Amino acid sequence: MVRYVIKLIKVMHSDTDPRQIALGLSLGMIVGLTPLTSPHNFLVLLAILLFRVNINAAILSWAVFSIFAFLLDPVFHQIGLLVLAKAGAFQGLWTTLYNAPLIPYTRFNNSIVMGSLIFSLIIFYPSYWGGKFIVVEYREVLMERFNHWKVVQIMKASSIYKWYSRYRDVRG
Repeated sequence: MVRYVIKLIKVMHSDTDPRQIALGLSLGMIVGLTPLTSPHNFLVLLAILLFRVNINAAILSWAVFSIFAFLLDPVFHQIGLLVLAKAGAFQGLWTTLYNAPLIPYTRFNNSIVMGSLIFSLIIFYPSYWGGKFIVVEYREVLMERFNHWKVVQIMKASSIYKWYSRYRDVRG
């Protein structure tokens, strides 16, 4: 976990596009909030691997939101119950899907699975824009302040840091 935090900090200081970091955070959020063994998570993980997404941001987000998922399970249950049992307009759809050959394996009829998926899809877009905003602000404000600290300037002037920079550039 600490390793991914350090990698994310490195990514925040790199030239990585803020959209890639924000998308990684948002996709990792979906995997973290929904039960891990749900088949839709396979699609999300596939999207993380296929698209230009920061994998470290996705892994860190997955870990952080997994912790919150346990706390939000009662909320997810209520959302899922509302959609599955109390919204009468969907009863025919749920019956048809349940009788389809492979769809029941998605566990869509579990209130927590349905509620957590709906919740994560609703907050996906705001979390993407929020993550992008945080990355941009971090780079414009905090990183600039960080680079002006005397300690950082002394470290960057040292021969050890110069050696590290050359080694890092050679490794790519």
